[in-house]
Amino acid sequence: MSPAQPSAGSTVPGNRWDLAPRRSGPPPTVTVVVTHYEQPRELARTLHAIARQTHPADRLEVVVADDGSAVAPAVPAGVRLVRQADRGFRAAAARNLGAAAGTGEVLAFLDADTTPEPGYVAAVSRLPHLLPEALVVGRRRHADLSAVPLDAPVEEAGPAHELPSPAWLADGHARTRDLLDADDTSYRYVLSAVAACSRWLHETIGGFDPTFTTYGGEDWEWAARAWRHGALLAHEPAAVAWHDGPDFAGRSTAADRERALAETLAIARRVAAPGAAPRGLLLGPADPVVTVADDLDPTGLLVALDSLLAALPAARVHVDGATADLLAGDPRVRADPVEPVATDAAWHLHLHAPARGPVDAWRGLVDRLAGPDAPARLLLTGPAGDPLVTARALRGVRRQERWGRTDLFPDLTEPAAGTGLAPVPPTTSLEAHLGGWG
Repeated sequence: MSPAQPSAGSTVPGNRWDLAPRRSGPPPTVTVVVTHYEQPRELARTLHAIARQTHPADRLEVVVADDGSAVAPAVPAGVRLVRQADRGFRAAAARNLGAAAGTGEVLAFLDADTTPEPGYVAAVSRLPHLLPEALVVGRRRHADLSAVPLDAPVEEAGPAHELPSPAWLADGHARTRDLLDADDTSYRYVLSAVAACSRWLHETIGGFDPTFTTYGGEDWEWAARAWRHGALLAHEPAAVAWHDGPDFAGRSTAADRERALAETLAIARRVAAPGAAPRGLLLGPADPVVTVADDLDPTGLLVALDSLLAALPAARVHVDGATADLLAGDPRVRADPVEPVATDAAWHLHLHAPARGPVDAWRGLVDRLAGPDAPARLLLTGPAGDPLVTARALRGVRRQERWGRTDLFPDLTEPAAGTGLAPVPPTTSLEAHLGGWG
């Protein structure tokens, strides 16, 4: 049975997880899902470390999710083992399998080769317990543990054998104040090897994408999707786990480069967020969703859509049948109605009247919706104060609709003139627009 939606008091404005409400009572029940494939020694070390957690043992369960190892791994009494067939690198599907096998209110994900310090579970599960929308990433450090006894305290062995950790990740966490200033690009700072969220959030967003069958990318897609659907992103530096071996980014063989390319393309095909989506290639999902008012002048509307799609080529435009017929052959233009909130898109643009502007103007409008202080709704008005374009960050819209609130994100109205967008003059012809003389 799926968890019930938390009460409306379990949320905060924007990404302000620092305003989490205080709670008394026992800590949450936690399911630790350990993903494993052909690493029995590393798994034994990690399971030993989980048995040393400061989180109460009676509120902690462990599920090992094996991704098709040739031989089933040995697990101690009390640890549940679930397995799936070996059909490629299916860590995403394995994590879903492990999550479904547990009962904890909070899900804490670890990889078999990522060994937690004693306070890890208590630290990483705190925010998801207080704010069920929180997706928390811990601090993954690196060490060469190959010669270290399996039962050695990792909080001592890790620092003694430490390897460099990626500077870009530490810089990202520092620059965003542990993701308090997260935006649409911050999915890049979430690693599923050290992540936790409420069971409610995991099920609400549909878990990890099981179509990933090659190494990497499933955590970024998961975090980006969670963000689009209203999750709070947070970094908890006190939740430390040690990865046995160097960071993948430090490897540079031809095979590593090929794997990195495959990972980048896998993300680009699934994530429309800045930093993942191509600028011109139409590889990924449609975003933003664009709708238009009824009965707009066809010429003005075509001029507006030509301007918009030049800047946002991955947009999906929903128009009436007559306009769709005029633009037959452009797969981005559709005649079917749409409810943007029900899609997986991040942004929605609605044209109240035909509008056009340079590429930077349309892109700048979407950038406003992707920033850390993005409004749920931004209405741009024409010279006479009449509505021109409404831009919505669907992350904010979804959260406010979920909780029946209107105060979690700003709702702004501004003149379009300051953005570079302007109404299409009613005398403009498509010929003049395309020819560049009007």
